[in-house]
Amino acid sequence: MMAAGQAAQMGAETLLLEKMDRPGRKLRIAGKGRCNLTNVAPVSEFIAHFGPNGRFLRQAFSQFFTSDLVAFFEGLGVRTVTERGGRVFPASGQAQDVVDALMQWVGERGVTLRTHSPVERLLVEEGRVVGVEVSRNQVFPKKPGFYRAEAVIVATGGASYPATGSTGDGYRLVQAVGHTIVPIRPALVPLETAGDVAPRLQGLSLRNVTVRVWVNGKKQAEAFGEMLFTHFGVSGPIILSLSKEVVDALRLGQRVILSIDLKPALDESKLDARLLRDLDAHGKQQFCTLLKGLLPSKLIPVCIDLMGIPADKVAHQITSQERQWLRTWLKDFRLEVTGHRSFAEAIITAGGVDVREVDPRTMASRLVEGLYFAGEVLDVDADTGGYNLQAAFSTGWVAGRSAARP
Repeated sequence: MMAAGQAAQMGAETLLLEKMDRPGRKLRIAGKGRCNLTNVAPVSEFIAHFGPNGRFLRQAFSQFFTSDLVAFFEGLGVRTVTERGGRVFPASGQAQDVVDALMQWVGERGVTLRTHSPVERLLVEEGRVVGVEVSRNQVFPKKPGFYRAEAVIVATGGASYPATGSTGDGYRLVQAVGHTIVPIRPALVPLETAGDVAPRLQGLSLRNVTVRVWVNGKKQAEAFGEMLFTHFGVSGPIILSLSKEVVDALRLGQRVILSIDLKPALDESKLDARLLRDLDAHGKQQFCTLLKGLLPSKLIPVCIDLMGIPADKVAHQITSQERQWLRTWLKDFRLEVTGHRSFAEAIITAGGVDVREVDPRTMASRLVEGLYFAGEVLDVDADTGGYNLQAAFSTGWVAGRSAARP
């Protein structure tokens, strides 16, 4: 919608082909229905959230960035608020307001919308795109099968949340005309773990913990914040942020361990001192009672089982070796990762159109004249916090305006 609206605003006759019955299905569920539009982080920090390919976005962000996006939506009547972590949301807290504003804006700009119009292939002649072929369907059986065009923008999204219509069509379309597709895989996705620990802790949310990813015995990444235990493993903001590292390691057949530091504010010596004080002050308490001051109640039986210390053992009988075991576990509670959830549960898709084949100043294909790209179909992805939507809006803005230039 951003690409189409910008192209129309530049004076181009613009047709928006929508596979589903209405545009913006995925946008409606973004940010758990609240739509985290962007983030107020400075551009260098913003780009860092995308990893090595982040530098590809620098040109797009130099043309249309956070302040521009906020002003754009406020001009459409969507006020925004900035929350913890610099995340920007519509003040109403409703993603639907964002979709409605975009739909109205696109209509006012004169964009022609065709729903139920999945594109089957790009039409290319002598190295230049000349249009698209659209599937005929039962809803509109008399629609034309071909649309001629001087420029085509592929803004099909990724392969995550396929029920919204993003089933990876764009990758097939552009690969057929010669573009390289970096292998796609789920990103910002929950992880599956071995054993019964996670199912026993299902529903437990841990805040202010540090999680480290160990791959074949080497630390690869870490994050601080909130996580959640599920019936299959773990999820929550920091797990999702770390998931790309995990997914890539699992694809290579490597062993992945998550190490959870339950007491990141205390180093080993300070934690040991805390445990000594508790043991001395509550010497007659049972071990299970003592743990109430250290852990959420749901985690206590799991701790007891993993430690092998009897729940009814009184505090003054706990040995220095047992205290060391407890201290180590509190700083290094480990879970082995066995897999990850599917695209159906992934927030975004990693991989996509190789950005080396795209001009970062215009989002134009370097291989096919008149072909442009916007959004998640490109091989750029970040962690949570509004970064991915800003990238989609920025690349859409650039692609739309570039495609419409004579």
